[in-house]
Amino acid sequence: MYQLTHLEPVDYLVIGHLVKDLTPQGPQLGGTSAYAALMANALGLRVGVVTSWGAELPLGRLRDIPIVSLPAEQSTTFENLEVSGGRIQTLHHVAPNLNLNLVPEPWKNAPIVHLGPVAQEVEPTLARHFSGSLLCMTPQGWLRAWDRQGKVFSTEWPEARFVLEKAGAVVISIEDVDYDEDRIDEMAASCRVLAVTENESGARLYWHGDVRRFNAPQIEVVDPVGAGDIFAAAFFVRLFTTRDPWEAARFATQLASISVTRPSLDGIPTSEEIQEHLVEVF
Repeated sequence: MYQLTHLEPVDYLVIGHLVKDLTPQGPQLGGTSAYAALMANALGLRVGVVTSWGAELPLGRLRDIPIVSLPAEQSTTFENLEVSGGRIQTLHHVAPNLNLNLVPEPWKNAPIVHLGPVAQEVEPTLARHFSGSLLCMTPQGWLRAWDRQGKVFSTEWPEARFVLEKAGAVVISIEDVDYDEDRIDEMAASCRVLAVTENESGARLYWHGDVRRFNAPQIEVVDPVGAGDIFAAAFFVRLFTTRDPWEAARFATQLASISVTRPSLDGIPTSEEIQEHLVEVF
């Protein structure tokens, strides 16, 4: 296992695969862990990543973030084809699974822990081990499966109730559940706070039996990949800071909208953009 020799405690721990995304412009680094780590870092937090990847691509902007990685022959590799009405996704390779043994001791008490599976790689039992943290989840990787050709499709999530009940906050996209409103209602009933992103329509938030919508500004979309992960990290950090889910959803919707105006990891909002959308909460 690749691990830095000296690890300081972190404020935001994200667990999930770094991903190799196959794009028309060539392979690119991606995955929830990459986008969420960079967003949390841009918000001023000390970030740590627990992952497994093949190191085929340069880390780029992630090179200054501590990463603990279980070596893999190949990274988890996705190919996304954007089509009218959605995305066709193909999974070409999957790196090894991630469990508690990979998490360094200095990171186990991180104030914010983000479980961010992309391909069933994060052991669901991890949800029971961070009782002292704000445990956050983007469960898209538990909500998808794939056939022998690698075509990705939505699937059942047997551990949903057990895992969601442990969470302090959860973010999904409407596509993660194939626009199934009954399934969204079930998830909202199982967790404290649930945010559902809806692409250009913004997001909705379920909390204390109430639901509110947060409209996204009308902008030209350059690249939507990663916007949901940026929303999630911004939402989790703002929620931890303010303890106000409504404010967190407003803030995250604005930052996610900024992210789609630039390609790939360049969509991470800048310090100036972040400050523009911060409001004082009493």
